[in-house]
Amino acid sequence: MLKLENIEGVGPKTASLLNKLNIYNQQDLLHYYPYRYDVLKRSNLSELVDGDRIVIDGKLEGQPTIIYLGPKLKKLIFRINSKKNILNVTLYNRPYLYNELKCGRDVTVIGKYDKIKNTIIASEIRFELLPPNPKIEPIYHLTAGLSNKQLSKFINTVIYGEFDDTSYIPDYLNEKYNFMKKRQAIFQVHAPSDILSLKKARQVLKYEELFVYLLRMSYLKRHINQDINAIKRDIDKIKIEKFIKKLPFELTPDQQVAVNEIIEDLTSNKRMNRLLQGDVGSGKTIVAFIASYANYLAKYQTALMVPTEILANQHYEEAQRLFAKEKINIALLTSSTKAKEKKEIYEKLESGEIDLIIGTQSLIQEKIKFNNLGLVITDEQHRFGVNQRNNFKNKGISPDMLSMSATPIPRTYALTIYGDLDISSIKTKPIGRKEVITYFKKEKDIMEVLEMMKQELEQKHQIYVVAPMIEDNDDSDVENVQALEEKMTKAFGKVYKIASVHGKLDTKEKNMTMKNFEAGKIDILISTTVIEVGVNVKNASMIVIFNANLFGLSTLHQLRGRVGRSDIQSYCILISKQVQERLRFLETTSDGFEISEYDFENRGEGDLFGIRQSGETGLIMSNTRKDYKMMLKAKDDVEEFMDKLSNNDNSNYSHILSMLNNTQNLD
Repeated sequence: MLKLENIEGVGPKTASLLNKLNIYNQQDLLHYYPYRYDVLKRSNLSELVDGDRIVIDGKLEGQPTIIYLGPKLKKLIFRINSKKNILNVTLYNRPYLYNELKCGRDVTVIGKYDKIKNTIIASEIRFELLPPNPKIEPIYHLTAGLSNKQLSKFINTVIYGEFDDTSYIPDYLNEKYNFMKKRQAIFQVHAPSDILSLKKARQVLKYEELFVYLLRMSYLKRHINQDINAIKRDIDKIKIEKFIKKLPFELTPDQQVAVNEIIEDLTSNKRMNRLLQGDVGSGKTIVAFIASYANYLAKYQTALMVPTEILANQHYEEAQRLFAKEKINIALLTSSTKAKEKKEIYEKLESGEIDLIIGTQSLIQEKIKFNNLGLVITDEQHRFGVNQRNNFKNKGISPDMLSMSATPIPRTYALTIYGDLDISSIKTKPIGRKEVITYFKKEKDIMEVLEMMKQELEQKHQIYVVAPMIEDNDDSDVENVQALEEKMTKAFGKVYKIASVHGKLDTKEKNMTMKNFEAGKIDILISTTVIEVGVNVKNASMIVIFNANLFGLSTLHQLRGRVGRSDIQSYCILISKQVQERLRFLETTSDGFEISEYDFENRGEGDLFGIRQSGETGLIMSNTRKDYKMMLKAKDDVEEFMDKLSNNDNSNYSHILSMLNNTQNLD
């Protein structure tokens, strides 16, 4: 791929700015698509009202005047003759343009129209006339130090030259849908000649993204099913049944079904690649531990990877309790593990002495070698990128993969975007759990909320308080952890212990605070969404979420899942300045699957796509909700194409096969 430095005007400094936008070569530039377009069309003054945006061109009349309004405020005043009208133009804090504004020079002015004063408050000046037809200008996401004009110039340099325009849509589909050629589509997206051409260009690029993604998923699934290195285990199912019967609780029907599906995978001759999705508090973790027990019975090691140290510690303690009467050797590995202990763990993993290792991303270090890794479990799997999860591939022969997510998604949608995974769903909650009662309150009702908190504290229950930010950022309407800690201390500090936890604290301090809260030494814990995942404090009976309107529904549902972890009646209070229908919706249901359907219909993929990190799907142009019908069509086309490949009808598709063979590296 051609380097950025080969483009005129791109030196080391500009290249580093482009790198911030994840642009590292000319191919990346081509696929850095505009997020919107600005249509520059000469305004008709008779149609404008006061305050409207105006775009007008003409010739400068007379000389400009600089007026000094203060030490840091200057304005330039000049006139423009558009042939039909003469208008006054005011331009603030750009006195350096004085020498450019010569009488008779062609100029285009963009700004806000003051109809009463016949004046334009200019936001932009261009020393050229508008083209005869409307001009469609791409607008890109930028970083400080890089302008839209610069980025457009670099992209134009590439699209007017030679570039890789290989299409991954089979020819017969290009003909079927009468798609625009790939080269023309990329050109039109960055330099559109008209609206219709832009729409056609976006259509083909969207379809190609969806087709390639779904094709990779389908290919991966077939590859996984045909993996000759897959582990086939002999597992004593009677021992598993005895283990389940000894549990201090009864599995729900959904948990039992999930266990059966996983055991079936583990004993089959295909490699498991399963997603275990379940609502918050539905009991996914015990299913994962039963899977690791089955793997242990077959004399294989299990690695359980989680996104935070807090969660790793919690799972480690739970595993020790659960397997106290078994001979399973369990270890914990995080960044806080001492060097001497780490070395010992590495040695025991390689020798096979450790049966179950629980940890954070420390588990995917190169130096870690397993003796016979058979099962990899990733908890809250959407917190990991695909490459992080798949680093495990080289640590065992061909370990089975079990991914867990507490962000349920609509089934048809899941089958499409998770085409490479089998899916188990847990919908029923453990017996004895009460539904969390949710209330929406306006900010003005804060005294009522404080009274509700007081009642819970008097019963010796604990409370989470959540803010969207850690500290003040000059937005007086948004609560932050620091300000809330002061307010809660003022309200309850004389009687109750209050503390805060957030992402800026070092790991040791964060873990200590969480342990103190878990031990009941803290009554009110103020936090950001750092407590969203997995934290399990059974005595916490209330969560109060400020500025709830700033969170997605799935995040709010995850936060709500921090309470109601026992038989204590628990509450979730959503506080917002404005009433929002979607917040009221949370008052009516605690079903994560129902919430995901609502999100899918009303909000779009932003919330849902916590499950697959940005960029992980390779979808840049397409939107999985807005383009859902196109995605379903692409899914049918993929199945047809895969049948063609299986019938050896692949003479014209060598470039697609090459791309798919590279996909195996993501498996």
